[in-house]
Amino acid sequence: MTAPYACQPDDSRGRRHAEDLSSFRSPWQRDRDRIIHSSAFRRLKHKTQVFVEQEGDAYRGDYFRTRLTHTIEVAQVARTIAGALGLNTDLAEAVALAHDLGHPPFGHTGEDALAALMEPYGGFDHNAQALRIVTRLERHYAGFDGLNLTWETLEGIAKHNGPVAAPYPYALAEVNGQWDLELSTNASAEAQVAAVADDIAYNHHDIHDGLRAGLFTETDLLELPVVGPAFAEVDRLHPGLDPARRRHEALRRVFGVMVEDVIAVAQNRLVSLQPVSVTEIREMDGPIIRFSKPLYQNLKAIKSFLFTRMYRAPSVVDERKLVTAMLNDLFPLFMSRPQALPEHWQAEALAGSETECARIVLDYLAGMTDRYAMAEWERICG
Repeated sequence: MTAPYACQPDDSRGRRHAEDLSSFRSPWQRDRDRIIHSSAFRRLKHKTQVFVEQEGDAYRGDYFRTRLTHTIEVAQVARTIAGALGLNTDLAEAVALAHDLGHPPFGHTGEDALAALMEPYGGFDHNAQALRIVTRLERHYAGFDGLNLTWETLEGIAKHNGPVAAPYPYALAEVNGQWDLELSTNASAEAQVAAVADDIAYNHHDIHDGLRAGLFTETDLLELPVVGPAFAEVDRLHPGLDPARRRHEALRRVFGVMVEDVIAVAQNRLVSLQPVSVTEIREMDGPIIRFSKPLYQNLKAIKSFLFTRMYRAPSVVDERKLVTAMLNDLFPLFMSRPQALPEHWQAEALAGSETECARIVLDYLAGMTDRYAMAEWERICG
């Protein structure tokens, strides 16, 4: 890496369980590969982004994003921005690929339901759950539980939303107690890039999926900042373009505006502040990677539109009620009858306290795909 504030492989803080270095992969290439080959990563294929995966659902089909396709898009954006800024693209990609591993079935609806159920037992947060997965729940290697990722990748997962203040969710507190992730500081610039790439990806693809689902039309978008001007430019350059191409051309311009804004803001701030190390990035008063203030305000208007017209659309709200009821049925059932868990989950659930049992039940439920959660609910609850 050419930038002095980039994370350098030779300066990595390493892994909690010592391993020989790879002769042909950097530490973060190795992290990336372990994440991609994990069970949790594969399950993202059948986890909700916005629309619940359900056979016969009018608002769900092969063209809508899943949590996996969203993650791939985030990783692509992260590599692009990191490369433009002279950062370590491998670390940015690894953090991006891991950032949603802890998401439960049914998207943020599932997270809200499980957070309420887990409130007496230390809470639930999908970023913290991702750490629990990569440090404990993936059990494939002979020498350790988890994936034994580097400190820098774990830091990026933990600080996906910035510095973390106590009290921590139990899963985060557990990992941080074993290895101090310096939660009060900023993350590396690479991890900040992965976080902004997440915002860019969902701001872009949620508009596209909402249009495809018929929850709003292109005409509804014309008054929105960024989006409206993008359609106007396409109409000026390509009059009479067929609707599908028009939509694609406009939304890729929206995508480009966000990426270019982040790169320009970061370049200006880096020139102004002149950081010379990763430590300086971590100790700054706020993130170095972010949207400009004007674009941030414009994106707030877009998010407000999506919240009203998409995330709280009547069909989506009805779906939220249904899947929340499923989790509200399954959690107390497994708490009262751990024997109903699959055999390899039972011993740990039965051996500990009520809180420890709740955390095992949570691990089981949060790891489910949408379709598996619905099948379990139908099997057990009829």
